[in-house]
Amino acid sequence: MQAIDNLVKLLSRLPGIGGKSASRIAYHLIGADENYVSSLAQSIASVKEKVRFCPVCGAYSEDGECEFCSSAARDRSLLCVVEQPQDVITIASSGIYNGLFHVLGGAISPMDGIGPDQLSFSALRDRVEKGSFSEVIIATNPTEEGDTTALYIRQLLKGYNVKVSRLAAGLPIGGDLEYADRLTLARSIRGRVSY
Repeated sequence: MQAIDNLVKLLSRLPGIGGKSASRIAYHLIGADENYVSSLAQSIASVKEKVRFCPVCGAYSEDGECEFCSSAARDRSLLCVVEQPQDVITIASSGIYNGLFHVLGGAISPMDGIGPDQLSFSALRDRVEKGSFSEVIIATNPTEEGDTTALYIRQLLKGYNVKVSRLAAGLPIGGDLEYADRLTLARSIRGRVSY
């Protein structure tokens, strides 16, 4: 059936959704309440229509500045640099960090043709120059690209009177050492703290 095949093809293009999962979702939607399916379709269209990037930090926003940049309650001396807009939500949901954010739009990856010019480093430098930040926290992913990006940020901000730190990387809470990969274990040992 062409309609089901088309839906399965489209669903399987979503990240983390393979052919079997796409088929299960498609068959679920066929049997689901019509109001639910209609609401889902409208919600998908609405997200693409309404969600934009914050002109200050690059996070997701529906109304100009995002909720973080527009909040007077946030600590304006801290700036957390992340790769993607969804990283802002992840860090904010921890409840620990109360500063501002800056989204780069990716990580430096010469193999993928992504260099510093394709990311928002100049906007980051401008924000640090004009702002009153005491610390810039680098929260790039613990990958080769994330590490390269972190080193680039450190060099970029070298001449400024601002502390530059990086998120700690290591073993997850509740994890077993036997299941940790060598890189994670090495980072944990190097990043150990006094106890």
